[in-house]
Amino acid sequence: MLGRPKFHLMRHWWNILLMMVTAGCAAPQGEGPHWAFEPISAPKPPRVQDQGWVKNPIDRFVLAKLEAKRLKPAPRAVDAVLHRRLHFALTGLPPEPGQAIDNRPSTLNRLLASPRYGEHWARRWLDVARYADNKGHVFFEENNFHWAWTYRDYVVNAFNEDKPFNRFILEQLAADRLADGNRSALPALGFLTLGPRFSGNIHDILDDRIDVTTRGFMGLTVSCARCHDHKYDPIPTADYYSLYGVFRSSPEPTLAPTFAPAADTPERKAFDAEMAKRLKALNDFVDKTRANIIHTARTRTAEYLAAVHAKRNQPSTENFMLLTDKGAINPYVIHRWEMFLKDARRDNNPVWTVWHRFAVLADDEFAAKATEVHRKLFTNEAVPINGRVRAKFEAAPPKSMKEITDGYGALFKAVDAEWQKQKSENACLTDTEAEALRQVLYGANSPPMIPRRMGWGFLALIPDRPDQGVYKKLIKEVEQWSMTGKGAPPRAHVVTEMEVPVEPVVFNRGNPHQRGKPVPRQFLEIIAGENRRPFTDGSGRLELARAIASPGNPLTARVIVNRVWAWHFGRGLVATPSDFGTRAEPPSHPGLLDWLAADFIAHGWSLKHLHRRIVTSATWQMASTHPGELTKGQGPNPKLVDAENRLLWKFNRRRLGFEEIRDALVFATGNLDAKVGGPPVNILGGFNGRRSLYGRIDRMNVDTTLRAFDFPDPNITCARREPTTVPPQALYLMNHPVMADYAARIAGRKDLPSETELRVEQLYRLLFARTVLPDELALAKNFLGNSPNAARWQSLVQALLLANEFAFID
Repeated sequence: MLGRPKFHLMRHWWNILLMMVTAGCAAPQGEGPHWAFEPISAPKPPRVQDQGWVKNPIDRFVLAKLEAKRLKPAPRAVDAVLHRRLHFALTGLPPEPGQAIDNRPSTLNRLLASPRYGEHWARRWLDVARYADNKGHVFFEENNFHWAWTYRDYVVNAFNEDKPFNRFILEQLAADRLADGNRSALPALGFLTLGPRFSGNIHDILDDRIDVTTRGFMGLTVSCARCHDHKYDPIPTADYYSLYGVFRSSPEPTLAPTFAPAADTPERKAFDAEMAKRLKALNDFVDKTRANIIHTARTRTAEYLAAVHAKRNQPSTENFMLLTDKGAINPYVIHRWEMFLKDARRDNNPVWTVWHRFAVLADDEFAAKATEVHRKLFTNEAVPINGRVRAKFEAAPPKSMKEITDGYGALFKAVDAEWQKQKSENACLTDTEAEALRQVLYGANSPPMIPRRMGWGFLALIPDRPDQGVYKKLIKEVEQWSMTGKGAPPRAHVVTEMEVPVEPVVFNRGNPHQRGKPVPRQFLEIIAGENRRPFTDGSGRLELARAIASPGNPLTARVIVNRVWAWHFGRGLVATPSDFGTRAEPPSHPGLLDWLAADFIAHGWSLKHLHRRIVTSATWQMASTHPGELTKGQGPNPKLVDAENRLLWKFNRRRLGFEEIRDALVFATGNLDAKVGGPPVNILGGFNGRRSLYGRIDRMNVDTTLRAFDFPDPNITCARREPTTVPPQALYLMNHPVMADYAARIAGRKDLPSETELRVEQLYRLLFARTVLPDELALAKNFLGNSPNAARWQSLVQALLLANEFAFID
């Protein structure tokens, strides 16, 4: 857990506490399989009594539930309310003040075709993707995702293009592996790479990627199986480490790649030439350093084995960057030998039988016990021992562990000499006993065969400070040129494929130093079934993405339609959008959830089609007040029957999020910048016309204004924003200088009429998308007086901005 930030420590220790409290408690068992793991059905919409209320199949499912409780739905909202509701729902912005109130299909189509639609709905998905513009805790790297915005812009474009959601999944997990060669989708991989960095702890980084993938797309808390089988859901620890192997086999490259065609200009050619020069210097250094480490790891095996034996009872140093004198053996390779020997013991590898029998002896007891160990070892023919190892140690018992380490060192030296003579003619040694020894030096996962990698991972391989300094300098020169060089093109934060994928093992109790049984890289058994097959295409990332995006996956379509429903209604049909496991409440309308999921798949996984279904329903068009809430003795009071409105007897009034409030303010000034995309900007330091989507998000220091208005923690995937009503919100709206500036800009618009009544009318249309009421007009005129000055108009506007009507959607 080294380097885990405080918020993750809290989550970790809470999980431990939960495990202690629930120890011995089995997961709740139902009558049959959990509903979320059952195949998606396409239920027929139920029959209802009030046929005239129904506008599309959604309404039949809702009305059937209401009629079963003898409840009536709220009346349809008035046109002005629906007009404003529709604009905010689809674009996150109010309607134009001079626009006629119009709720016809043409208005719906216009809003879905607007670039503002993609900007608004991209922000919803960025909550799930835990988007931020910087990394968080790291050691030597620049604490910045310089090109993070390319992922944000990819999401905006994907929503605007109505990219099928199953394709959206494939690109975010495996854009680099798709056969069509479309490089423009590479920024999609920011979904994986733009998470927190946990001070370089690779295990926590991969846990985050497993978590955002499984919770984000499938509503499964797979990361709960990191240390033990999931307490409630059918997810064993082995399945967690199957996914761990997929993502561990998908490292990040040294230099983020470009994704657009290169500009044919002298400036770009000069940039590329300089970049090639810097990359060559870096790669040459890495290759030379790696080759030297591999060579010494093969030729100094006795020293490495002695080092492993000497630190057998000491804590692991894997998560620490150790410095050594130049020429000393490499601490990282020592750790690889430790892990290798543990696996050899688990697998009863005949090469290492002798080593393991003697290595367990204490130093002060070695001489006394070695003879008996030797006798039992070499008189029992059933004990598997490599022939060459037997020949080396069978003659006489060793006097110390040094004889064992030196003996193995001599064996490996002799075998390597044989290999150097034969390797030009053969792919392996013809003597199988000798080949088994050669594999210890040359096998794909052997201790000397360190992977070629960059960043923190490679820095840990360089144990002496001068070489670390050289490496840091070279990699920084590449990174800085990629960001600030003249003509620098935008890049995509991606993952790539290891030449040889990692073969994962279970980490017992989540401890990477306690390696358990091997597991294949494969999909979750609860979805793939008992006859699932291991992934075979590289890391398996593309196969994983296809399994998640499959129409046969019972979770994926259900999860996304539930998210969209929750973003429209304030609460999902399943109240926990990122947890569809056995601890989640059942859906309020299970038939509707399945019908929506089946309809979504049948219409090409189109989110715009899903929006059309929802906003054209009578359910979505209901008023946010219900006459039955005020009646007595005239049928059931819906508040008493269903206080939380789970049955949807009215529309839920919703407070706008910070981005919507700020964007509405900028919109009202008349200075909203329509530009789509680009690097992040400061939207909180003064007036800026860009939409809030384009504001810079600092992962480790989220602005206090954003926090006050319920902006989510960008370190973890966000299931839903929890709206609060706290004093800092009111104080910001009343007293912050930026609000006075907005009010002044709105009141000073050049296109406002000069005549008082017309001007007040226009302000109401601008801020509330409706006409001013007579008593409101009279109150405004009384406040303004006969000759209102700019200060009076500004005060009036600021008072209107403080009204709930501005910050809420009815």
